[in-house]
Amino acid sequence: MIGYTTIGSSDLERSAAFYEPILSALGASRAFAHDKAIAWAFGNGQMVMAHLPYDGKEQTIGNGSMVALSAPDAATVDQLYAKAIELGGSDEGAPGARSENFYAAYFRDPDGNKLNLHCMS
Repeated sequence: MIGYTTIGSSDLERSAAFYEPILSALGASRAFAHDKAIAWAFGNGQMVMAHLPYDGKEQTIGNGSMVALSAPDAATVDQLYAKAIELGGSDEGAPGARSENFYAAYFRDPDGNKLNLHCMS
């Protein structure tokens, strides 16, 4: 099981404005924040954290890297995908069925990090 996921940021305020409503809708709440990072925790101890690179170098996106966030149902995937786009995200694959029991949407955050929202039935 994954304990936490970190997502590089070049602007923590912008990242907070983007991730807060999406992660809150999935059940996370702000766990902590400091000058280098903001973390949101789920009740099961898992966290998602946006952070400035600790080495002080420019934030970059990983080619082939993606964070996948579980949603309870397709309606939530649709709603949060629309919210991500509204908050400055960019489309990487509109919501829809990807297989018989896998419904997903793909987008990038304002820093270019690729994310997925999905549910399985």
